[in-house]
Amino acid sequence: MRRNRFGLAVAAALASAGMLVSGCTATTVASDQAVPVLDDPWEVAGAASSTSPSGPRPGVPDTDKQADNGDSGPIDTLALNAIADIEEYWRTEYSQTFRGNFKPASKYISWSATAPESESVKFCLSSTYQLVNAAYCPLDHTIGWDRSVLLPLLVDKYKEMSVVMVLAHEYGHAIQSQADLLRGFTTDALVKEQQADCLAGVFLRHVAEGNAQHFTLNTTDGLNGVLGAAVAVRDRDPNDPHAVHGSAFERVTAVQMGYTQGAKSCKDIDEDEIAQRRAGLPITFEDGERDEQLPVNEENLSSLAEQLAKSMPVKNAPKFVYTGLTRDCAAITTTELVSYCPGSNTIDTDLPAMAERAGEETRSEEEPLSAIVTGDYDAAVVFVSRYALAVQQDRELPLTGAETAGLRTACLSGVLTTKLSEPGSDPRLSAGDLDEAVSGLLADGLAAADVNGKVVPSGYQRLEAFRTGVLEGEQACLKKFE
Repeated sequence: MRRNRFGLAVAAALASAGMLVSGCTATTVASDQAVPVLDDPWEVAGAASSTSPSGPRPGVPDTDKQADNGDSGPIDTLALNAIADIEEYWRTEYSQTFRGNFKPASKYISWSATAPESESVKFCLSSTYQLVNAAYCPLDHTIGWDRSVLLPLLVDKYKEMSVVMVLAHEYGHAIQSQADLLRGFTTDALVKEQQADCLAGVFLRHVAEGNAQHFTLNTTDGLNGVLGAAVAVRDRDPNDPHAVHGSAFERVTAVQMGYTQGAKSCKDIDEDEIAQRRAGLPITFEDGERDEQLPVNEENLSSLAEQLAKSMPVKNAPKFVYTGLTRDCAAITTTELVSYCPGSNTIDTDLPAMAERAGEETRSEEEPLSAIVTGDYDAAVVFVSRYALAVQQDRELPLTGAETAGLRTACLSGVLTTKLSEPGSDPRLSAGDLDEAVSGLLADGLAAADVNGKVVPSGYQRLEAFRTGVLEGEQACLKKFE
């Protein structure tokens, strides 16, 4: 008998828009290096970065670097300033982790994907006609980008720092090449991409600490936008043999590894390390579940509630109500979609709102470079998070405070998510559900809310907490978010 499973409706948004985002020989999209790990590794040293501006520094002279075939416009200027800061960083830090001396890219190439074929140029032995891409070419150690479609779209959707991340990723491939991280041509393509994302995270840390000449990065909306861009350029169909960038969860994980642990963590990424991170998590669709969604209704949520109770038992089981949100719980503010009332130990659910979040009414993932991943688990993880609050009450832990109870809730939701991927779980997670959770945590963070709906403004922190739970388990959550 086939078990119920959560599912992801996959839409190849970039393909539907006629966009190509695959690197030239060595890949596409994030780069940088080592930073000391603090007691709280998310906290940056130096500049107060949560509320500071994010993007190009005003009044700083542009670099004198030039791109072949460039137009000297604002997009090329943005890209070249990013390249200048990335190279300056690696020139100083490369030898701290990697052997030999840093060798900057030999040249940079800019092109317009909307230009007529007669005006196209060669990049990595291929024509740039209609090429919507940014990439590193190992054949001649060059980096190139499309200035007319890809980079402007990134700026429009995720602001200027997303372009910095994309080029840092491409420079990560240049670092791989000269540091011999690729071990010839046998290295798995996903390893290459994960290393480059990780190296991007290292550089982003450098920027967030206020050390880049041309850019600043705050750790709220600035870093949220960067992670949104990483989610947007993800593998949307895990069964596609040409999918090499990793899922949204894997991309965010790699960026956060570099950001919090430095360049050595990027150097250590290989097939075994990725396999260990993936252990037990669904990474491909089973027959018939590619477009399947578990309807958000009382029957299925009741089954989920029963499974949560088995996965993380409590002495006093909460009561589940599916007739809407009550507003009479003393001393707490009712939260959207699902609310937990400690006094009555009750979890109330707004079924129509949950169904709408799951995308049963409308799905909008056809938009190019969208970081929105619709699906059943985007809604279900909020339900899971309110059960996580009941668990915390059972463990006599405080339920208020965005940076404590809220992040602990996100972390325990990650633990429960992993448990839902186990073979005996019913319902059981499927490939793509983690990406739905990542998308929701980045967008509004409802699954990282405390009992009153208070959420930390940093999507990075919310995702880091959830990732900790998925990969490290309950005790890590209790220790980290005391």
